[in-house]
Amino acid sequence: MDNSGWKSPAPPILRPLSVVVVLLAGLALAVWSCSLGRRPMHNDEAVNGIKFGQLWEHGGYKYDPNEHHGPSLAYATLAVGHLTHAPTDFDAWTEARLRFTAVLFGVGLILLLPLVADGLGRHAAGWAALFTAVSPAMVFYSRYYIHEILLVFFTFLALGAGWRYWRSRRIGWALLAGAGVGLMHATKETFVITLVATAVALGCGYAWNRFLDASRLQGKVHAPRWLHLASGFGAWLIVWLVLFSAFFTNQQGLYDSVRTYLPWLHRAEGASPHVHPWYFYLHRLVFFHAAKGQVWSEALVLLLAAIGAWGAFARKGLSDANAGFVRFLAFYTLALTVAYSLISYKTPWCLLSFWHGMILLAGVGSAWLLRLPRQRFLRIGLGLLLLVGAGQLGWQAWFADTTYAADQRNPYVYAQTSPDLLNLVHRVEALARENPQGRNMLVKVMAPDSDYWPLPWYLRNLKRVGWWDEVPADPYAPVMVVSAQFRAGLDEKKTHVMVGYFQLRPQVFLELYVELELWQRWLAKNPPKPD
Repeated sequence: MDNSGWKSPAPPILRPLSVVVVLLAGLALAVWSCSLGRRPMHNDEAVNGIKFGQLWEHGGYKYDPNEHHGPSLAYATLAVGHLTHAPTDFDAWTEARLRFTAVLFGVGLILLLPLVADGLGRHAAGWAALFTAVSPAMVFYSRYYIHEILLVFFTFLALGAGWRYWRSRRIGWALLAGAGVGLMHATKETFVITLVATAVALGCGYAWNRFLDASRLQGKVHAPRWLHLASGFGAWLIVWLVLFSAFFTNQQGLYDSVRTYLPWLHRAEGASPHVHPWYFYLHRLVFFHAAKGQVWSEALVLLLAAIGAWGAFARKGLSDANAGFVRFLAFYTLALTVAYSLISYKTPWCLLSFWHGMILLAGVGSAWLLRLPRQRFLRIGLGLLLLVGAGQLGWQAWFADTTYAADQRNPYVYAQTSPDLLNLVHRVEALARENPQGRNMLVKVMAPDSDYWPLPWYLRNLKRVGWWDEVPADPYAPVMVVSAQFRAGLDEKKTHVMVGYFQLRPQVFLELYVELELWQRWLAKNPPKPD
């Protein structure tokens, strides 16, 4: 990176940028928090919710090296829960309350922008804040109770603190950067991809400055102090030690945090149902049009990101942006995009890691374009066009989280739980109210390979629910939920009746069997409505 002006102790944040960032963060918080319970819980959300419930109610957390990622999401939710005076009884928690934690970290990405204001440029940082607030992908997954938005937040925290250290050489920034990396580590195993991309970007940036742009380097390059680097690494280790050991209550977690890469590498090689072609992410981001659905596109962000990167390498029209920082960001984003595209294992929320880099570059591209015209009215007109483009992205984001929140025609919906499953849940709860045992009514759920999630989340109020990967020798209970794949026919003895066929998610169905006497009792209070 360009090291001129390295003694700057803090980002030069002017009041207008601070006001823009705070206003956009406040607006994002208000809008993103609306109707958080509209979409049914995704399988992954439900798993994370149940794991957090164990921490909330019992005070313990055990890291699973085979599934479910790191502990930061659970502990962040724990902190938010205490700060917002959440119900002591976990059964009273709602989907909206869980997802609010993810919303806070999504909004946090906007609030972190001042850390890099003198790298992107102040106007570019303002545009990046706007695009973060309206990007459909960013908004949609900031309302998902999964690890991805936390990974992006901690990554940006580490990069922002690293940039501040590069500019000031103050040990506090080195410690914060190290802690950020530790939190990345404690969030998701894919943080190593980000570390490799960062190393590649630093190497490429150094080579470009040294061999292709040497005339632009001014003054002596001050190398980082080894004590500071060691301190940052120590902060990383402390965060790793504390979180993976569950605050020193599970030492096995430290070992598991290392051996976890064996199963995850196996999946990355293609041993997973989530194997997709290299263009999987770009297809969803740039142009997605399902049959009978609307067109979805964030191509504007990609185009502006390319313009911003070009400006950095050409060193034209950057104004107060730091060319070295923007070039680093371009190399970093390209490396992440290539890496995630080449890995066979793909789930759409993984795109956030490189898409956030695109959004930052898009901010640079927007500021670059607005400096291009000499006439004031042309700059105003171009600015209005960019605002219209941002508004169209916001319009897409709104529909993605409302009308299309659980619709397969939404590019960001993936293996999504069908709203029809909620009909099954309501029916089972109603049957429990008619059963003499109430919440202690026995329910048996049977599906291959544990393919019944998110039912454990939705049925957590019932205290006697059993879960099977096959039809057991004695499958009968007052209520049975059975995968249609089994073709169980549990109504053949005439002691039970199959009363419904419900969609778990696309092409996956569940059958509901009810004890005949219980069903008759329910029907007496809920007679069928005439056609």
